[in-house]
Amino acid sequence: MRLSQLKPGETAVVTKILGHGAFRKRVMEMGFVRGREVTMVLNAPLQDPIKYKLMDYEVSLRRAEADMIEVEPFDRLKHDGRATRHPDTASHDPAKEDNGEEFVAKHKIINVALIGNPNCGKTSLFNIVSGAHEHVGNYAGVTVGAKAGTVKYKGYRFNIVDLPGTYSLSAYSPEELYVMRYLNQEMPDVIVNVVVASNMERNLYLTTELIDMNRSMVIDLNMYDELERSKAVLDYETLGKLLGVPVVPTKASTGWGVDRLLDTIIDVYEMKHKDVRHIHVKMRPELEKGISQVKDIIKNDPTVPANFSPRYLAIKMMEGDPEADVQLRNAASYKEIAETRDKEVQRIERDLNEDVSAAISADKYGFIQGALAETMEGNVLEEQKTTRLIDAIVTSKVFGFPIFICVMLLMFWATFQLGSYPMEWIESLVSWISGLIGEHMADGPLKDLLLDGIIGGVGGVIVFLPNILILYFFISMMEDTGYMARVAFIMDKLMHRMGLHGKSFIPLVMGFGCNVPAIMSTRIIESKSSRLITILINPFISCSARIPIYVLLVGAFFPNHGALVFFGLYLLGVIVAVITARLMRKFWFKEDETPFVMELPPYRIPTSKAIMRGMWSKARQYLSKMGGIILVASIIIWALSYFPRYEMEQVPQSYISATIADMPEQLHQDKSAEEIDGLVLNSYQQENSILGHIGKFVEPVVRPMEYGWRTTVALLAGAAAKEVVVSTMGVLYVGEDDADLISQRLSRPSNLTGQPPFTPAKALSFMVFVLLYFPCIATLAAIARETESWKYAAASLAYNTVLAWILALLTYRIALLF
Repeated sequence: MRLSQLKPGETAVVTKILGHGAFRKRVMEMGFVRGREVTMVLNAPLQDPIKYKLMDYEVSLRRAEADMIEVEPFDRLKHDGRATRHPDTASHDPAKEDNGEEFVAKHKIINVALIGNPNCGKTSLFNIVSGAHEHVGNYAGVTVGAKAGTVKYKGYRFNIVDLPGTYSLSAYSPEELYVMRYLNQEMPDVIVNVVVASNMERNLYLTTELIDMNRSMVIDLNMYDELERSKAVLDYETLGKLLGVPVVPTKASTGWGVDRLLDTIIDVYEMKHKDVRHIHVKMRPELEKGISQVKDIIKNDPTVPANFSPRYLAIKMMEGDPEADVQLRNAASYKEIAETRDKEVQRIERDLNEDVSAAISADKYGFIQGALAETMEGNVLEEQKTTRLIDAIVTSKVFGFPIFICVMLLMFWATFQLGSYPMEWIESLVSWISGLIGEHMADGPLKDLLLDGIIGGVGGVIVFLPNILILYFFISMMEDTGYMARVAFIMDKLMHRMGLHGKSFIPLVMGFGCNVPAIMSTRIIESKSSRLITILINPFISCSARIPIYVLLVGAFFPNHGALVFFGLYLLGVIVAVITARLMRKFWFKEDETPFVMELPPYRIPTSKAIMRGMWSKARQYLSKMGGIILVASIIIWALSYFPRYEMEQVPQSYISATIADMPEQLHQDKSAEEIDGLVLNSYQQENSILGHIGKFVEPVVRPMEYGWRTTVALLAGAAAKEVVVSTMGVLYVGEDDADLISQRLSRPSNLTGQPPFTPAKALSFMVFVLLYFPCIATLAAIARETESWKYAAASLAYNTVLAWILALLTYRIALLF
């Protein structure tokens, strides 16, 4: 907890000082050191500042300053047998250990933040250190939020946070803003700056900004094997001395060097490492003069937050960074800071005939080049020959698009054809479980809930898990090899004509897997308008949740043209997304000319472990989705179709005769008379249930496509999750979970009407409707969260549904002509 949270009379022990620079030095001189007891005496009349007692004297701190001192309540320490009345002597009592685990004292907790450029290997390092299983991809923007993990090492507990990749600490993109605010609010004990060993010059620019912050830091020289293969030689120990930051080489993919990295973090945290010293990244005198003018005002103002160093804030103010302006806006000297900044910027630009931001960047890169010139021999870029050779083919004018189209066709073919075999195995397993329960469990609502609601709903969806795994295998391969970034490169011109950015293509491709993470990944797009458009058109990209619907209907009506129909549906979604994006850019959003700046990482051979980890991560998400929203939705659908209850005596004789006459011969052969009566009662039950009445009420809306009420109900159930459409159709059309029977029931002509519930034209129209109509609840929530407004989610729901209705009707009428 923080010192500011103590109540009058409470005593605590100081465990950590989170402040910076002069503040940190001042409070430590006053006795606020680790292990020291502090008692909260009272609040000032206006609740700020606060009076504390330590070492037999009293001192007052503002609440904001007290909030930067971590403490452990003395009563809690006393209860645990860990109370101490002398600095740095806190210890644990083995008798008090919980579950046999060694207690880690509060001052043995190290909060670590992983910061680095996109695609630098932060998430790989995070996974191997913390044991987490985050997805790792070889392109910018895989990590779109902070991931937290914990590891115990040599008596310390490391709380590790993997922050989004960022090229700098400027409020230019959502990732950069997120990282800046995290460093401001959380104040990690040690920053681990992950740097790609084979591209140090570009990666070290972020390092210079972290040096300006004057935070405790370690440089992790990741992918060191790539530098070794290039035969370049780096004296990383000397480089660490020059930068004042320890440098540790690692190979995060294998774990080599990670223990040494953790040892170095401990040394830096305990202020024992010999290479740690504070340096200034020196710039031209004209710049240094202006920075000093602003820095001195910030330094002398006690109302300026102590979260960042005065020099860092001064540099950011000179660059016109809006987040730095927010940090200083409430300072007493803000007006003087802003006026001095404006005056110095004008002077510098007049003297140098150059923009201040450009001059600062140039000087920082000059500093980096000088440091590398002293410590490195050889050229790492020689290793890029293979990448250039592959790029000459996959990004060429002649082969680029054909290769991409072939990859997409292969992905869809494998998803549909290869996935059919394991799908049959899982289907057999589900049928066996259903039969087991049906034979050994007494009849009643609970049995019906298990068979029709849970197994019928979830079981009808879980069979499509192999198809989804195959799809994510291809997406993971494209990400991990670096091909996904090339796809964005070759598609930029086309995306630009749509009014979007080349980077927009990555979230759109990710949408083939799931729209929710795809929408979250739009944070890699710096342009706000391009990001909003990408978010709003993403639901048109056919996600993996729609695969079960396609597999069912394609298998029933287009068995010989499955891959072609699949590809056509996905292509239609892309075309609708393109047209919608163009219309939005023309009529809704202003033209945005954000430059296309995107890293093209070197090609890398993905490890089988990384691929399997990515696939398992998605499988786990899919299974948890079935255990959550799909299970709940299936139970709700079952309940709505189960109530009110009817007895056979309540079913009109005319209905019984018509239903029996409409049954396929196979049922008459396989079922007894009692079972046939049960199916008749089930059919009547469904039609007159709450769900049946809802479907009949909404049916007129889709009557132009000649969808029945059962089809209408299935569409409504898709609001929970698109996979639920299949399970709902199984419950309503067949009354049991059997994919073959569902296919037969949908395609077989009725004995009464002579018409099947579905025809090829109706099936094609239905798939188009499912492709385009309103997103699932999870996607709508993601849209609202990423746009920070529910109005965009509501707009997506309304626009997508109306468009789906129009195109589904056109598809049906055109298909009838053929």
